[in-house]
Amino acid sequence: MDSEAVKEFIRREVPDWDDEVVTTARFKAFSGQRSDWELKFQFWRDLILKVSRQFGLFIIDPVKVKKAWFNRGGITPLCIDHVLLLMHSEGDVVRISDIDDPGSGRISRLLRTVRNLMVRQSVKPEEILETKLVFVPLLKEKAADVVNILSEGHWTSTCVVTLKKFRNLCNGSNEASAVLSHLSGCGKAHKISINRGELIEGVKVSFSQAALPSISTLDCDILHLLRTTEKLQDQLEVMDQRCEKSKKSALASLKSGHRKVALRHARELKLATESREKCTSLLNRVEEVLNTIADSESTKMVSEAIKTGARVMKDVKISADDVHDYLEELEETIESQKQVEKALESAPYPDTDDENIEEELLELEMDLESESSQVLPATSDTADSLTEMFSELKLGKTKQTLEEQATEPARMKDSGKKILEAA
Repeated sequence: MDSEAVKEFIRREVPDWDDEVVTTARFKAFSGQRSDWELKFQFWRDLILKVSRQFGLFIIDPVKVKKAWFNRGGITPLCIDHVLLLMHSEGDVVRISDIDDPGSGRISRLLRTVRNLMVRQSVKPEEILETKLVFVPLLKEKAADVVNILSEGHWTSTCVVTLKKFRNLCNGSNEASAVLSHLSGCGKAHKISINRGELIEGVKVSFSQAALPSISTLDCDILHLLRTTEKLQDQLEVMDQRCEKSKKSALASLKSGHRKVALRHARELKLATESREKCTSLLNRVEEVLNTIADSESTKMVSEAIKTGARVMKDVKISADDVHDYLEELEETIESQKQVEKALESAPYPDTDDENIEEELLELEMDLESESSQVLPATSDTADSLTEMFSELKLGKTKQTLEEQATEPARMKDSGKKILEAA
């Protein structure tokens, strides 16, 4: 991290940072009762937190904080050691060496937590600078960001990623270990380690509030496929570089008149191109397998949704014929709305007063409200039940527009009835 960028940020956050009198008072060591220096402590704590958040850090080097962040012409704050020590004792930061190993078992982590609660080890002032510190609030924010990023690429309740990808999301191995330790402690992630000729490590992450399922054989197989994909992609990058190098060498040899050398480079280019094609074919096959697994999970969820919808129908005593009738009414409503829209689009616009236009709009709104009230079921309870049932059954794509629904009303009506009758 650029120290100059940090200093510029501090000057923006603290307008009187270059005031010699104020800065001299701030840089002094704490003395006396805590009430005498409480405001000064809060200033330094908040400033360290702001700098860390601004530059995306949740693991800080205390020596760098003291000697680089707040260095003013060779003068450093004498109170920073005390500030970091108090932040550690109050739980704002923890030493990175005190974070649980995410690869350890659940029982081991539990025993270590109990031991730390029963025997809280005190840290001496000189020890606080010996190891990196982890900001607990920023660690929680980073863990939430990582989970959100992963959830955007997966619609299932859990996902499996390689440790390499997880580290890239966390911006480093130390950061990944801290995030994984936090998520594991919250029951939101498990570390996976398998041996398939080589040690393959990954992470299983949960996106729901439910307890994270244990690691299954399918999870291990998916991790193996994902790691294979990464290795093939790395090989493709190397082959692309080799092809580019051989091509440039061949062209350079031709320009210089060395035809035999150019021919040799051309052969190397051909071999590299063939190897790349084989690697690409293997990568496509692996990705097809992963897509097949994803499709099977999708089919399973749709099947469960249909069963849930059928069970809800039985609970609220709604038959398939009722749903069929509702689909017909829905079709009529959509068609009526389309006719009104066409009439509005094709109608001429003679010169009329604004009052006449307002009256026509009111009449149209009253007509639409009257038609809608006739289409809805007789009681609000039935309407709520049907709404809940359709949300569970997922009879149509949620992002489909009304015009797209109207193009195939008969198909939706018949297929909905068949699914419900089969259930």
